[in-house]
Amino acid sequence: MSQKGIRGVRGMNDILPPESLLWNEFEALVHSWAAAYGYRPLRTPIVEQTALFKRAIGEVTDIVEKEMYAFEDALNGEHLTLRPEGTAGCVRAAIEHNLLHQGPQRLYYWGPMFRHERPQKGRYRQFHQIGVEALGFADPEIDAELIVMGARLWDDLGITDVRLEINSLGDPEERAAHREALVAYFTAHQDELDEDSRRRLSRNPLRILDSKNPAMQPLIEEAPRLLDYLGAETRAHFDAVLALIEAAGIPYRINPRLVRGLDYYNRTVFEWVTPKLGAQGTICAGGRYDGLFAQLGETGSRSRVCARSRAGAGALGGVWGEPPQPELDVYLVHQGEGSAPAAFRLAEALRSSGFSVIVHAGGGSFKSQMKRADASGAEVAVILGESELASETATVKPLRRPGAQRQVPWTQLEEVVAHIQLGSEESDGAGTLA
Repeated sequence: MSQKGIRGVRGMNDILPPESLLWNEFEALVHSWAAAYGYRPLRTPIVEQTALFKRAIGEVTDIVEKEMYAFEDALNGEHLTLRPEGTAGCVRAAIEHNLLHQGPQRLYYWGPMFRHERPQKGRYRQFHQIGVEALGFADPEIDAELIVMGARLWDDLGITDVRLEINSLGDPEERAAHREALVAYFTAHQDELDEDSRRRLSRNPLRILDSKNPAMQPLIEEAPRLLDYLGAETRAHFDAVLALIEAAGIPYRINPRLVRGLDYYNRTVFEWVTPKLGAQGTICAGGRYDGLFAQLGETGSRSRVCARSRAGAGALGGVWGEPPQPELDVYLVHQGEGSAPAAFRLAEALRSSGFSVIVHAGGGSFKSQMKRADASGAEVAVILGESELASETATVKPLRRPGAQRQVPWTQLEEVVAHIQLGSEESDGAGTLA
């Protein structure tokens, strides 16, 4: 009986060449982008205690109730979860290692996240995020900084069709007053609520405003607005954020129904949205989470001074265009007894000089090997045959630039390859290219 082949888990995708090269370019751009604003890299585990996410995200959320990959460790009975998002782990690490005792922290991270949901366009069970977290900053300037960072990232990536939506969720007391008003309003219209909204009414009514059900939208539009419950301090904070992003020349739309899906947010929340991705059009989202340190067990004034922004790398990668070809300097063709060891030695010498080199593998005629060399995208083919081995020379053939092939001593090979790459037409003596 033949065994059925094993395939990857649905919604957890392989990233293959040449698309993987596009990911490398994106990640390199993100590292330089974050460093330009003084953010330093942080790496946290992909597995955390389940209690971390229940406490941080909130038990009455779709993530905790339906989407987390949670399991019991068979070795010791611990309850563990594959991280569904990055902020909780970042704050946990900051508390555990006393990072804020060194002063405010600007941090960023990247890597896979996991949610058990139905795979669809723009949603995967394993997805990748770049996140920036600012810990220890109470002022509205940091909220605006995160938004300005987003605008610069879109510019660096060449993304133009994107808009900013922003709102304020106020402080806990203001949210409590708004919650009472929401409960009263939706209770009076209980017959018009869908099943999810009825479930959320008594446990987390603010999430009803986040409903994507078209039939619910007229009712939601008439619901009490949180902005109307803001006090003087939180309103001033929000107005200061708006003034700063206006000064930066960033257009925005205040969306009073923008609530975000996680319980730890307060005050400023925002989303960058594009129409190019359909229903999953949010490519970056974030906001302030001043109370999360206290929720995770730390006490003191530093528990009210945080903000974050998250960008989905998978969504961003789809708008970059064609994946780049690998940059390759030399394809080393060889044939004959003793050619392989010599080819390996020459390739290592070239690599030590900073060149990228592929040594042909698999045998074949010179003609078939040269076809491989041309298809590789390499700038130069270096050829070793019996005559070259006997004279300790190599034949160098330009593949992308005009010029005749030349036979050069091994000792001059690096210099000749460099001349071809630079397009030099000058001769530096015997063996170099004219």
